[in-house]
Amino acid sequence: MTWTLSSSLDDFRAQAGDFLAAHPAENTVLLTLVHNLATAGLHVFGEADPWFGWWRPEPDAPVAAAFARTPPFPLRLSAMEPEVAAELAVALAQDGRELPGVGGGKDAAEAFAAAWKQQTGVGSSVRSEERLYRLGELTDPSPLPAGAVRPARPAETDLLTDWFGDFVAEAELAIPGENHRPTVERRIAGGGLLVWEHEGRVVSFAGVSEVIAGMSRIGPVYTPPQDRGRGYASGVVAAGSAQALAAGAAEVLLYTDLANPTSNSIYQKLGYRPVEDCLSIDLA
Repeated sequence: MTWTLSSSLDDFRAQAGDFLAAHPAENTVLLTLVHNLATAGLHVFGEADPWFGWWRPEPDAPVAAAFARTPPFPLRLSAMEPEVAAELAVALAQDGRELPGVGGGKDAAEAFAAAWKQQTGVGSSVRSEERLYRLGELTDPSPLPAGAVRPARPAETDLLTDWFGDFVAEAELAIPGENHRPTVERRIAGGGLLVWEHEGRVVSFAGVSEVIAGMSRIGPVYTPPQDRGRGYASGVVAAGSAQALAAGAAEVLLYTDLANPTSNSIYQKLGYRPVEDCLSIDLA
C-alpha cells in the first residue's frame, strides 16, 4: 500500500480523476475543488501552491483514495477507509508537512487525526460536524414562502460577500483573512448564486455548483437572522435543486451543520436523504 504525493494538478487529475468521478457524492468537495483549480487557476484559494496525493492498494492497482490541500484551507480527504487515512497521516508527518486541520468522512478524519497525534504529538479538536445529504425526489416547500427566486446580480456582490462571511463565521468554517469577494463574483458571473427576493428585498441566497461527474452541490445557504423562520431558505434551496436537475445532475447534494436541527429538518422535507456524516478537525 502506498501514497504518492504531488504538486501537479494535471498528474492528480490523470491519476485520481476516475476514482473521484466514480464516487461523486462522497467526493463532492474534491471534485468541485479540483474543477475550480483547473478553471480559475492554481491560486484561486490562496497564494500558496496546492498539493495533492493518491493511494493504491498495490503499485499497479487503480487509485482507491485521494486528498488535496489548498492553503490556507485544511487537508481534504476523499472517501477512504480509516486505515488508509491513518497511513496518509504517517506519510505526511514523515515528509515534514504542516497541517492546520483535516476534513472528510467522520471515520477517516478521526483516524487521520489520531495517527497525526501519534506521529507529531499534535492534538486535535472538532471544529464542525456536518451531514451530507443526497436529493431523492424533490418536493416543493409547503407552504410556499412569499416572494420568488432569481439569479443574483453583480450589483449585489457587496451584500452577498458580507453574507458569505456571516455564513462561514456562523458555521465556524472561517479562515483568517479569507476574502470571499472573488468567489462571489465568480459564482454570480457563472449563474451559480440564486437569491430569494420578497417585496423588492433580497432575504436569502444559495449557491448551486456546476455539474461535475453527474453531481451538483447546493451551498452555501444563508438567511440573515432577522428573516429566518419564513421559509425563504426552503424556497431558494428547492429552486437551486431544480436548477441542478435541469442542468443534468444525476445527484444533487448538500451539507448541513449537525448542530442546526432546523436545517436538517427542512432539507429532508424537500426530499434530501442522509449519505454520511463528516468532520472538520483542527490540528493544534
